[in-house]
Amino acid sequence: MTSRPGSYRLLSRSRRAVEDQLAPELAGVRRVERLLASLLDEFRGEHTVVRARCIFREPREIYRLEIQNPERGYSRTTLLDGDVLEELLEHPGVRSRLTLF
Repeated sequence: MTSRPGSYRLLSRSRRAVEDQLAPELAGVRRVERLLASLLDEFRGEHTVVRARCIFREPREIYRLEIQNPERGYSRTTLLDGDVLEELLEHPGVRSRLTLF
């Protein structure tokens, strides 16, 4: 069976089945870990530009993270809460690559 052009499977069934059995708190932690790993992988590119802008302060801080790699014609926008952004900034080299507006 072939898939339609432009359609993508976001989660494998095996991972989804495992996460469905976890407590909601644990599934959320694993989701954040995967997100951070993906973002850190993108930060490794030497031509990658990363900007963060606070878009909400109340009821909690929400940041829009913009990642651009002009060499590859790639851009990504991700929303993060303040705690996840702080966790991201704890990794070596991230703080020097990120411009906060």
